[in-house]
Amino acid sequence: MTVPGILRRLHASLAAHAPDQLIAILQESGYAAGEGLYQRFAATNNPADLDAAVLADTLSEFFTSGGWGSVTITPVGTGALALDSADWVEAEPGTAPSPMCFFSAGMLADFLGRLSDETVAVMEVECRSRGDARCRFLSATPEVLEKVYVEMTAGRTYEEALK
Repeated sequence: MTVPGILRRLHASLAAHAPDQLIAILQESGYAAGEGLYQRFAATNNPADLDAAVLADTLSEFFTSGGWGSVTITPVGTGALALDSADWVEAEPGTAPSPMCFFSAGMLADFLGRLSDETVAVMEVECRSRGDARCRFLSATPEVLEKVYVEMTAGRTYEEALK
């Protein structure tokens, strides 16, 4: 079974059997998967040797070749990076009222934390499952993303929160 098939089956099973725990289980499962993903990445790319100028291209190639989707990485506001993908594997276009790539958010938090050797949080703020043109994951310190979350629940955009 392919990565998309596994993730869709996992989403469907949790929605049917444990809807109240779906988000937590997917995030925790993704976080647990981050270590293996990082090990696969580090087996062919020495993170200590990666120059910031080639990191975005290296990560894009890694995620694309691994079946996750293509990514671009750009700084956003103060203290955050955006990982954008128009073909991210976990998204099911137009099927949900809010971002749904919970497994990926957990996986990326662990992976990027290992890559940077710092505590990293990841929050999806745009999602193809919601009908957005792309999935956009913000990566930052937990404190920065907590501020973004609080301000978004108060009606501001993530861009405004990161100024």
